[in-house]
Amino acid sequence: MTHAELDPTHRCLVVDDEPRLRQALVRLMQGEGFTCFEAGSGQQALEVLEREPVALVLSDMRMPGMDGAALLREVRARYPDIAMVMITAVAEVDVAVACLSAGAMDYLTKPFVFEEVRARVAQALEKRRLLRENRDYQERLEERVRAQARRIEELFLAGVQSLAEALELKDPYTRGHSIRVSQYGGAIARMLGMEADVVRNIELGGHLHDIGKIGVREDVLNKAGPLTREEYEHIMTHPVLGWRILKPLLDDNPVVLNIVRSHHERMDGMGVPDGLAGEAIPREARIIAVADSFDAMMSQRPYRRGLSYADTLAELRRSSGTQLDPEVVAAFLEVVASGAIDLGERGSGVAAARALGAAHAEET
Repeated sequence: MTHAELDPTHRCLVVDDEPRLRQALVRLMQGEGFTCFEAGSGQQALEVLEREPVALVLSDMRMPGMDGAALLREVRARYPDIAMVMITAVAEVDVAVACLSAGAMDYLTKPFVFEEVRARVAQALEKRRLLRENRDYQERLEERVRAQARRIEELFLAGVQSLAEALELKDPYTRGHSIRVSQYGGAIARMLGMEADVVRNIELGGHLHDIGKIGVREDVLNKAGPLTREEYEHIMTHPVLGWRILKPLLDDNPVVLNIVRSHHERMDGMGVPDGLAGEAIPREARIIAVADSFDAMMSQRPYRRGLSYADTLAELRRSSGTQLDPEVVAAFLEVVASGAIDLGERGSGVAAARALGAAHAEET
């Protein structure tokens, strides 16, 4: 098989119900180095195209059965890379122009001059080449944009991780706590049937929810005893501090910003920083509030011992409706009961806690 037969660029189909005109065009195109196929109707042309890849179709407008306009529509729909050149009588130029609007590359008028056919065919194939190159360029460009977006996200997450590591230097407790809150928050969100991208953002928000503690005095953050009122108010500035730190970086991610700012709001409106109540608190913040409370109550701190698993779950249920969202608490109890999260080796009573969680989940 020759190069011309292998390359669709040098293969064409001539469609005309008049054998004399069709064969004249075939001879002309063969003289230009094309491998040619013939069809006497639109339907025959589609049958040929199912078998043979071509770059160019020369089609008469007036044919019995499927005419040139109908063939053009079919070819555009099935084979968008094929260049169509329509052949029409001089009196039907307006019809040919309408075909250009429908996707034909050019048109020829009968009786045609061979030199004009050569010029129109060359022009149509050049237009086809440019369109294909433009499409390929757009596809490559879109892939480059996607790759750059992935890289920007990676760099951003690396920058955020640096912030989290800076916080760890001030408060080593925070790293383990934030990772666990992230895991618990993601598990709750999945239990509530939230979409995967929202779950990922909730996990990121859980990891960053305490980032504002970078701005809290170390003598308060690491105090060995209970906090005074002034110290407590100082440490509770961290939601707004964290929100201010992250807003320039995450202005297009309201889920994370809502978590950082509102995870200390309460259902009864007695929380900070904005005194939001009930449904006015973003749902993602209500989720992290439960995860945060659960882990904080169990964690050992210099000034107090952590609660047991069973006592922690009981306290979550007691706080349901006043401090915490009842729906989110119920979902978390289901998560604990199902074993969907790894509670680790942080204390005894894991099995009992899961049993209690199951019982509470059934009651709610």
